[in-house]
Amino acid sequence: MRAPIIDVAVVGAGPYGLSVAAHSIAAGLDTRVYGRPMQAWDRHMPRGMLLKSEPAASNLADPRGDYGLETYCEPRGLPCAYGTPIPLETFVDYGRWFHTQAIGDALDDSSVARIRSDRGMFAVELTTGQTVMARTVVLALGFLPFAHRPAALSGLPAAVVTHSSDHYDLSRFAGLDVTVVGAGQAALETATLLLERGARPRVVARRDALAWNGVPATDRLAIERALAPRSGLGTGWRAWVWSELPGTVRHLPAAARRHIVRTTLGPAGSWWLRERFDGRVPVLLGQTLEGATHRDGVSLRLRGADGDLTTVHTDHVIAATGYAVDVARIGILDGRLTRAIRRSGTSPKLSRNFETSVDGLFAVGLAAAGTFGPVMRFVHGAGFAARRTTAGLTSRLKNRPPLPEVTPLDTPRVREHVGG
Repeated sequence: MRAPIIDVAVVGAGPYGLSVAAHSIAAGLDTRVYGRPMQAWDRHMPRGMLLKSEPAASNLADPRGDYGLETYCEPRGLPCAYGTPIPLETFVDYGRWFHTQAIGDALDDSSVARIRSDRGMFAVELTTGQTVMARTVVLALGFLPFAHRPAALSGLPAAVVTHSSDHYDLSRFAGLDVTVVGAGQAALETATLLLERGARPRVVARRDALAWNGVPATDRLAIERALAPRSGLGTGWRAWVWSELPGTVRHLPAAARRHIVRTTLGPAGSWWLRERFDGRVPVLLGQTLEGATHRDGVSLRLRGADGDLTTVHTDHVIAATGYAVDVARIGILDGRLTRAIRRSGTSPKLSRNFETSVDGLFAVGLAAAGTFGPVMRFVHGAGFAARRTTAGLTSRLKNRPPLPEVTPLDTPRVREHVGG
């Protein structure tokens, strides 16, 4: 049996994967998306979570703009105005609706086990045992492969230390003492949801003080709008440029790009979370995590700013410590492809159209933040990424060579999939 040949294999069915697919299908490219729609959002973010991004910055992207979040919410009577937090469940349902409207049967919910080069194309091996040959591949892996866990926790067994992205149902911690490491939205919201589900949480952070976003102003004077325009990344001209002109970031020196990604929208809690958190969740600030041991629970060694050591005993540790892009952690690429990707630090170097140094291999979403800046960490960047990537795909495929003879491929060994 010959392996089928397609133009574009999009690996991952989250906001970026679905947006790229909607654009490439509209451009007439034979496209398939692999993965369950919105699975990472549904199974790796906690129930009860609210989106930090504003509704207008939470749209998936189709070429005509027919399937935005507001189009989904209004007929269903769901609030979608500026300053209204969107429940996670609403966003997941919206993404799946977008799939049915813009992607349809071009989606295969099989997981990808491995991708390798094969005679000028890519062999995409699925966990079903099938292999699909693709002229181009778009990696839309989201955040899961890049979850960052502090080295100080590496000696603990998996049963007592997890990452915030490992959980969608925090009720399993009811009655337990849980320490959340971090100071950003993920840490503060995870701790709040733990409390509301019957756990005894605390937050441990290196920062000397927690930061909170201000309540959004819904009625601003014209001069205020001119001096500080709104954008997908917040208010102000700098945020507007990073949000609306990410192509400019690519031309900056690598060190400047890293600084922008690291410092734009740093760790802070949403305004609507503060009342539920303050005075209810204990916080240990100015504490550096130096080590941890496991015996009748977990003992965390913390060093304060004054140099004093403190030991905290807890039942479980959740690292809400963000994500760090590293090409070496894209586990679905075979070693040859991984080594062929040029990097800036540990991030892939991308062309203006999101193409890696491997011809025909593209990367979008968080993996592209090192090239295009902080908007790639958020759903708002999906439109720009989809347009640019589709331009690159169309250019790459405009002079398709005749189909090569493709011999039957052996059923690949099923491997655990990464991404989605």
